[in-house]
Amino acid sequence: MKIRIIALGKIKEKFLKDGIEEFLKRLTPYAAVEITELQPAEIRDENLTQKALSQEGEKILSLIKKESYVITLEICGKELSSEEFASKIEEISNSGLSDLVFIIGSSCGLAKIVSDRADFKLSMSKMTFLHQFARLILVEQIYRAFKILKHETYHK
Repeated sequence: MKIRIIALGKIKEKFLKDGIEEFLKRLTPYAAVEITELQPAEIRDENLTQKALSQEGEKILSLIKKESYVITLEICGKELSSEEFASKIEEISNSGLSDLVFIIGSSCGLAKIVSDRADFKLSMSKMTFLHQFARLILVEQIYRAFKILKHETYHK
């Protein structure tokens, strides 16, 4: 299975970069995981937020294949336990789909056109996280999911 994470913004903090790289390295026996960083649209006027989100949305959608299974990270998405998340990945894999795409929006969220394209909307928590933290948490949870599916120690 190929997993792609499309995320708006760059990770600048070394500790976050190191954590993400560590989990990407750990994931290599289980799946090919690639992160695509997009430059978020610059918002100089709060009244233009929707226009900026639409521009970001068009960039995001241009990177997604028609046959990709898309999971967006959204506040109003469904919360899953780690075990349920693992089952979701297994379900996607067993369906014959080979391209799984996760989308992490900017600090302003996601465009409606991106949310509408989602096959599944995932909420990490009712709490709010910096979107840079969301990337680290996501790669750790993907790694945890594969460990759960392979019945390997780590997840307990």
